[in-house]
Amino acid sequence: MYPIYLDFNATTPCLPEVIDAMVGVWRNHWGNASSSHLMGLKAKACLEEARMRVSSLMNASSDELIFTSGGTESNNTVLFNLLGLSASMGRHLIVSEIEHPSVLNAAIRLMEQGVSVDFARVNSAGVVTCEEIQRLLRPNTALVSVMLANNETGIMQPVSEIARLVKPRGILVHTDAAQALGKIPINVRELQVDYLTLAGHKLYAPKGIGALFVAKDAPFTPFLLGGGQEKGRRAGTEAVALAAGLGRACELLSKDIDREMKRQEALKERLWQGLQQIWPHLRRHGQGQATLPNTLSVSFVGVNATGLLARCEKEFCVSTGAACHDRSVRISHVLAAMGVGQEVAQGTVRFSLGRTTTEDQIDAVLAILGQQLKEVSN
Repeated sequence: MYPIYLDFNATTPCLPEVIDAMVGVWRNHWGNASSSHLMGLKAKACLEEARMRVSSLMNASSDELIFTSGGTESNNTVLFNLLGLSASMGRHLIVSEIEHPSVLNAAIRLMEQGVSVDFARVNSAGVVTCEEIQRLLRPNTALVSVMLANNETGIMQPVSEIARLVKPRGILVHTDAAQALGKIPINVRELQVDYLTLAGHKLYAPKGIGALFVAKDAPFTPFLLGGGQEKGRRAGTEAVALAAGLGRACELLSKDIDREMKRQEALKERLWQGLQQIWPHLRRHGQGQATLPNTLSVSFVGVNATGLLARCEKEFCVSTGAACHDRSVRISHVLAAMGVGQEVAQGTVRFSLGRTTTEDQIDAVLAILGQQLKEVSN
């Protein structure tokens, strides 16, 4: 019997329809999409259909979408594309201090290459404010990169407001939307971003596939060089089956996104109410802020979350923070940026729900936690 899975922000299972779509390509349309013969043309048609489905989920044009290997590549591509060593002289980058490591570490590498970088602070509510971005702007600022929703807390960031602030100055805007796409409606026209990152395995598609939205008027230089695939924007033989899986996932999510948002939001609040009843010293990160409908980050103040979850590991799966750092004892950089103290941070658990989460599962997790917390407190 599998444990209850409440760690959908770390990764998601492929939907059955997604698997079927990939198997169909592997069996019938396995040609090289760059070949001009019949098998290549069939593979190319599958690839372009997938591109249309993915771009439709964010109200983009299909020619504004580049398939990549995932979120890390997409994020690296934007930062190194615009601020690489050859073009870095006198240029300035702003990224928020709560970004995914694929943005933060790329920014650090650029600093080592001579690029000027500022890390925008968040307030105690975990939000990057326009006032903070305004404070950091310089005449030579080239790019601002702020994620759409934080992977640990689920807190939404005011990306469209930031874009309205900086774009009249000729500054480009990138957002990592890997955690948000498919969970909430996203419209790149309303966001007014130049670049947007998505990762397939965060929205019920396979690992190893992602995409990058590049607005038609946004500058772009290829990050990977080779055979000229993706209209010369991303070299490497296209993973058509993985792209088809991502396209199918986006198509499915677009059909019921509003209903699923409400359903997961209700389940999240059911979990929150239950947790309050079983542990009096509970703190909710992002209280009063707009958060993803599936994400609940709470601290069992006075309890070591790693130890608590070790007692429950056979019953359910959750995370003590970002999955990339789950085995680390250090405080999450996101919670540290919010000014969360060590005792509160060490008691933090992230619950992230998904399309297969049920009320029965929520109630079962509450029962298990209630028992374990009783034993820990005793």
